[in-house]
Amino acid sequence: MATKKTAGTTKTAPAKNASAKKPAAKKQPATKTAKTTTAKNPASTKTANQKMSQIDAALAVLKKARKPMSGKEMVEAMAKQKLWTSRGGKTPDVTLYAAILRDLRKGTGARFKKAAFQAGSR
Repeated sequence: MATKKTAGTTKTAPAKNASAKKPAAKKQPATKTAKTTTAKNPASTKTANQKMSQIDAALAVLKKARKPMSGKEMVEAMAKQKLWTSRGGKTPDVTLYAAILRDLRKGTGARFKKAAFQAGSR
C-alpha cells in the first residue's frame, strides 16, 4: 500500500490491485425448513383429495380380494370402491395390464405376482 503525507497526517491509499480483501459480509441467520420424508408405500400416504394411480389402486384391490383377478375385473372393482376411475379411455384394462407387466420385469422387487391360469375358474 502506498502512503501519502499531508500536513501532519498520514493517509493510506487503497491498493489498486483487484485482489484486495473486502470486508466479510454479515451472515444471515439460517431459516428453519420443514423436513420432507419419502414414504415406502406411496398408497398409504394418499389423502382424500389426492387421486390414487391406476396401478396403486389395482394393488389395493388385489390385496383386499386376496384372489387372482383379470384386468377388467380389477378396473371394475377400482371403480366400485372409488379408488380410481378411467378418464374416458377405451381400454383401461389393457393399460393396467401393460403397467403390471412393466412391474413384473423388476424381478424380485415386483409388487405383483403372476397367477397360474386355472381352466374353469371363471
